[in-house]
Amino acid sequence: MATGNHFDQKITRGFIFAIILTSVTFVAELIGGLWTNSLALLSDAAHVFSDLFALALSLMAIKLASRPATDRRTYGWHRAEILASLINGTTLLIIAGGILFEAWRRILDPQEVRSLEMFIIATMGLVMNLIVASRLHGHSHDDLNVRSAFLHVIGDAMASVGVIIGGVVMLLTGWYVVDALVSVVIVVIIGFGALRIIRAALHILLEGVPAHIDINEVVERMRAIEGVNDVHHVHCWSICSHITSLSAHIDVEPHYRLRQGQIVGEIEELLAHDYHITNTTLQCECSSCLSGPVIQQLQHRPRRSSLCSHGHGSHEHHHS
Repeated sequence: MATGNHFDQKITRGFIFAIILTSVTFVAELIGGLWTNSLALLSDAAHVFSDLFALALSLMAIKLASRPATDRRTYGWHRAEILASLINGTTLLIIAGGILFEAWRRILDPQEVRSLEMFIIATMGLVMNLIVASRLHGHSHDDLNVRSAFLHVIGDAMASVGVIIGGVVMLLTGWYVVDALVSVVIVVIIGFGALRIIRAALHILLEGVPAHIDINEVVERMRAIEGVNDVHHVHCWSICSHITSLSAHIDVEPHYRLRQGQIVGEIEELLAHDYHITNTTLQCECSSCLSGPVIQQLQHRPRRSSLCSHGHGSHEHHHS
């Protein structure tokens, strides 16, 4: 438990650090974009603002997810992480649409840009983004929320590179339409990143099988456990990015009925070790037992006559 708390504290510190640096970058690029009349720099500032929104939302989700489960929310607040990621992705798409509209206007009517100042501010933004990305990268593979924020920052770093290149081209050639073209590139970066985040979040909300799990392979591995006759009614889904659940009916061989607990233990160990599935609900049954000689004998046993069972007639009639 202490390890999980330490993990959350490290992520929280990383987010706070990232929020501070991203706030400085946003203010610098917003003021710089207005001063230099650069749509590319303003677009990057909008992207940075979405990063700031994503980071703040992600930090909030981590705090909510750490709250304990209750009798009303038995999974706690883990799904808050996925909702935050969905909001992040949707916000990015809206911003991308606004940038694309303004970029089209600038392509039709290019405007003069302070190229040198634009280049300097964009370079500062790139350095800030790389520092923030380095702090988030360590946990980006373990947590969808962190990965969402990390993709925001990486996308913005790529956009900053485009702004820097555009500033150099305009400084050397005076071809100001480049500013609008760089903005279109930023829109593509934002759009693809947003769609990836939205798709991943919706997949979890729709309780789809996690991308890293081949459910057919999992079922075959479970069937290979000694004493297992078959596996059916299998469902596998994610509570959040780092909690995967699985439920299944385990049909055991008749001779292994008394070892059901051992079989379940072996399956749980397999799922946790090889697939990181730690939240399981496994129900054992024995379909072959229903056709066994003892069951058949009971099924074909003649019923007592109504005269012999007169005192209990109403009870038997109730169960017939």
